[in-house]
Amino acid sequence: MSRPAGNTRLKAARLAAGYNSQQALADAITEAARKLGIRGLAVGVRQVRRWESATPPWPQPDVHRVLTHLLGQSMEDLGFVPPWGSSRSRPGTAVDNTPRAPLSGTRLAAVPARTEAATQPATIGGDFAAVTRSHRHFYWSVAPAVLHPAVLEHARLGCALLPETANPARRALAASLAESYLLAGRIEFFDLRQPERASETLLLALQAAGEANDPLLGAAILAHMAFIPGWADDREAAMERMLAARTYARRGEASAELWAWLDAVEAECETRCGDPHAALRLIRRAEDILAAGGEHATPEWLDWFSPVRLSAFKGNTQLKAGHIPQARKTLHEVLDALPPESDKQRTVVLGDLAAVEAADGRPREACGYAVQALDQLAVTWYATGMDRVREVRRTLAPWQDEQCVRDLDDRLYDWGTTVSALQR
Repeated sequence: MSRPAGNTRLKAARLAAGYNSQQALADAITEAARKLGIRGLAVGVRQVRRWESATPPWPQPDVHRVLTHLLGQSMEDLGFVPPWGSSRSRPGTAVDNTPRAPLSGTRLAAVPARTEAATQPATIGGDFAAVTRSHRHFYWSVAPAVLHPAVLEHARLGCALLPETANPARRALAASLAESYLLAGRIEFFDLRQPERASETLLLALQAAGEANDPLLGAAILAHMAFIPGWADDREAAMERMLAARTYARRGEASAELWAWLDAVEAECETRCGDPHAALRLIRRAEDILAAGGEHATPEWLDWFSPVRLSAFKGNTQLKAGHIPQARKTLHEVLDALPPESDKQRTVVLGDLAAVEAADGRPREACGYAVQALDQLAVTWYATGMDRVREVRRTLAPWQDEQCVRDLDDRLYDWGTTVSALQR
């Protein structure tokens, strides 16, 4: 019998803020109170445990202030119910029932708490999951600016349905809702280059995964959250999230592919934080895990990872480590092995091959791969792929008077590419 989920909103916010244990949050509250000039405030782990229970008590005003300061959310969004009831129904408070456009508001739909009402049929979880599954398939071909609003609206629908749904359909619905928010966060981070917004969206995904009591989804979401500080060169924050991700993976029946992907994520964070040699060790371990296999099945939502994508991670890391011949060989093998639907990944690999040739002092070959990447980006936009091309162009500065580099500039800054980069 599974244990009660408790206050999943506070748990998710705590993990997202980098406090991997209840004790860590208690210590942070005590320290923050001192810095805010609140004297005599000390919180113990037992108090945090009560807040993360199914019926969390409303904190005292000073604790209220420190909690919202540390976690960046309102008390209701953290799962607390005020003594006067929801602020949306508090006497004298106007209720706004106007539907929000998916991209106009500053806040997304919060994952609702459990209620007693259950008006939706038992099939609602499977019906909602069918649309989530379609969106997941659309990601590989539909323009991100087109798909993103649809995914968010689907998530809003899930938030509206969740309080009206009883278990076990509720858990299935919450899991699909977590997948939808995870997909939206992936689009925001990798395709639209909006890391702050992605962080908020992934927190909602984590809350929904908590409602579903799905530790493997939780692990996947936390690992995606690690990308954000990892790409910002904040190794400590990235590693805290990876520690949480591995902890959640151990709670479920994690497949070999999931464990290998966690190593790949950590490897990318290490690479971006300046330690490609540590990253290569992690990639070798991931290769060994995939070679050995495992007894547990891979979740169907883990469609962004495969052995060939691990090799793509490896090629980029070899490049950053200065292993140019090895990186060239690895990336050519990846390019030959990528399936037809991996157009987004193809732009990244072409960009990395361009970087390999630039690092080897071969500007003509580098420009050739960069132009191929731009040709693919004209068909399937991917901000991460465009970033690779721009990075290559910066490394080509010593050859900027060469005709091949000028031709690349003409292609990089033509009308179509410029407009596409700005509107997506």
